[in-house]
Amino acid sequence: MSNWGRIWRKGMVAVLGGPTLAGMARDRVTVERLADFESRLLNERRTIDVFLPRGYATDRAARYPVLYANDGQDMATIDLAALLDSLQRTGVMAPAIVVAIHATERIQDYGTGGIPNAQGFGARAGLYGDFLLTELMPAINQRYRTETGPARTAIMGWSLGGLSAVDLAWRHPERFGAAGAFSGSFWWRTNDSTPALKASSRIMHQRVRSTRVKPALRLWLETGLEDEAADRDGDGVIDSIQDTEELVTELVKLGFHRGPDVTHLTIRGGHNLPTWKRILPEFLAWAFPAAPKS
Repeated sequence: MSNWGRIWRKGMVAVLGGPTLAGMARDRVTVERLADFESRLLNERRTIDVFLPRGYATDRAARYPVLYANDGQDMATIDLAALLDSLQRTGVMAPAIVVAIHATERIQDYGTGGIPNAQGFGARAGLYGDFLLTELMPAINQRYRTETGPARTAIMGWSLGGLSAVDLAWRHPERFGAAGAFSGSFWWRTNDSTPALKASSRIMHQRVRSTRVKPALRLWLETGLEDEAADRDGDGVIDSIQDTEELVTELVKLGFHRGPDVTHLTIRGGHNLPTWKRILPEFLAWAFPAAPKS
């Protein structure tokens, strides 16, 4: 049996409405759980939740854009299925497939590929990216009716998962056309010794500065006014907002335009799921806007 056969034979569970798609209500978002998705690169099995859009079971000719989501274990907590269903039903966002990847060792899997931080965290970020690109994405495209190509593929995450999403899209704009980071960990750095080095050694900022040609990529970034209390330079702006805004400054220097290419929202809220859930509809409508009504 092929590797794909082993992957799909194990752990396929329909989460909403019964054991199979045929038994589900056909006019709502449904979920399939891949409870034992095998990764040879990571040498482990992952749980993957695949959110299928309204009408997926009835319109068998339709294909859909795809959003890959880090920290997939959080999607039940924020009731993502109901949120997607509401946004699609009311025409706020276009129908899309969401692939939610449950985290295992997130402190090592999320980060900046190939460059661990000052504490050695993020050591598997490169491998995690390879897993997503070469094992998970081909399997999803084989199993589901996806639209492929960067214009129809996005990635998102929060906190370290947001840094991971932006880093993956930055390194692979041929695969992702958009990325979203909620309270992204853009403080991630290689040197913690002084405030100046903490700022100058931020890895994502360095990655942008070292890029010579602007990638065809859209970025959506959110930070909360209560994300944290730290203010390393004492300027009255918390580090999470400063780190994100200074990343946007680097992007603008490279040729990104605020609005069309990069959005940074600073909102009332903290570094937590309730805040991210509240702003998530805005990201989803940005990533997959509904077609204008005729």
